[in-house]
Amino acid sequence: MDALVDELLGELNCETVFTIPLFGGIPINESIVVTWIMMAAVLLICLLLTRNLKVNDPGKGQLALEGAVQWLYNFFDNIMHGEGRQYYFYLMSVMVYIGMANLIGIIGFKPPTKDINVTAALSLMSIILIQVSGWRKKGARGYFKSYAQPIAIIAPLNVLELAIKPLSLCMRLFGNVLGSFVIMELLKQIVPVVVPVVFSLYFDVFDGLIQAYVFVFLTALFMCESMEEIED
Repeated sequence: MDALVDELLGELNCETVFTIPLFGGIPINESIVVTWIMMAAVLLICLLLTRNLKVNDPGKGQLALEGAVQWLYNFFDNIMHGEGRQYYFYLMSVMVYIGMANLIGIIGFKPPTKDINVTAALSLMSIILIQVSGWRKKGARGYFKSYAQPIAIIAPLNVLELAIKPLSLCMRLFGNVLGSFVIMELLKQIVPVVVPVVFSLYFDVFDGLIQAYVFVFLTALFMCESMEEIED
């Protein structure tokens, strides 16, 4: 058990890889470096997939790419009922990032989503987007009026949601990723040969992709609620 605790503390520890000598030193930890690697990989994949795009007689790769993008559009359309399409690419980018961040541990990197600072930053960006989308859709008057819906007495609870929603998004993602790690470490200690491999397919692959899906699903759902028109 002590070994598991030490391993867990090691996973939670944000190791500084190097320091940028500006403003007294800016520490760059492991999650940032892994994110840069992921960004480079995504950029390379995008360059490879978007070469020689054709309007007529597209290849199988282009059709698969277009099908994936169309699926994502339909996914967000079904949640948001066609509202806020200008935000779709942000939501798609977050889904890709979280999915890759959860899967990158398979090839030996520490997933950035094991860093609570990363999940907190993602949640903060999402909640800002939720509020901005509601403001732009309903205007200042409609935005502030929405806090008094359905009745004015619950306005303090609606204001409290400004903190509750990002906290729930952050802790749900971080907790699931960390919980998967703890379960896998326990399985390795109890049955160290075959069973961990089977469960790894679930926790490292399936569950990692599910967490990306759930995060953007909830963000899109909260945005839809924020942009919902108020009846006078």
